Amino acid sequence: MSFVVARRAMILAALSLAAFAPASTGLAHGPSRQKVTETIEIAAPAEKVWAIVGNFQDLSWLPPVAKTEGAGGNEPGKATRHITLKNGGEIDELLTKYDAADFSLAYRIEKVDVKVLPVNNYSSTMTVKPQGDKSVVEWKGAFYRGYPNNDPPPELSDEAALAAITGLYKSGLAALKEKVESGK
Repeated sequence: MSFVVARRAMILAALSLAAFAPASTGLAHGPSRQKVTETIEIAAPAEKVWAIVGNFQDLSWLPPVAKTEGAGGNEPGKATRHITLKNGGEIDELLTKYDAADFSLAYRIEKVDVKVLPVNNYSSTMTVKPQGDKSVVEWKGAFYRGYPNNDPPPELSDEAALAAITGLYKSGLAALKEKVESGK
């Protein structure tokens, strides 16, 4: 009798291990969410900076942008913008949060070709923080690389996505600073 019980226990243990085997080999995962945060100090009050950044329908201050067309003003969940880049690329975005009192807005990309910007599931927040008679603008983004599976090609890797967004934020914030401080 005890031999039968012991044999059943061994069979159950073997079946239990077999049931977990596929799960353990399936632990490989795809891309992880990447994050970028860039800031810049601007010698102007937050209200003056927000007058530019707070208009979701106008990205003329961002160097790669040729044209911005939009609808819905600054109403979260309804405001959209279609961005045409100087290289011909196009991006569609949706405003997800807007708080004029705190000089903050958030948006996400609804549609983009990864050849234009090598990211997926991109969302971003811009905040203007008052610092006396100056401001600090913070631009934060979270996203996945352009290639959703394992072993991405170099142009759609995590590194490519991080480099593209970091470069965009740095050049954009520098252009914003120049625009505000020069009064153009």
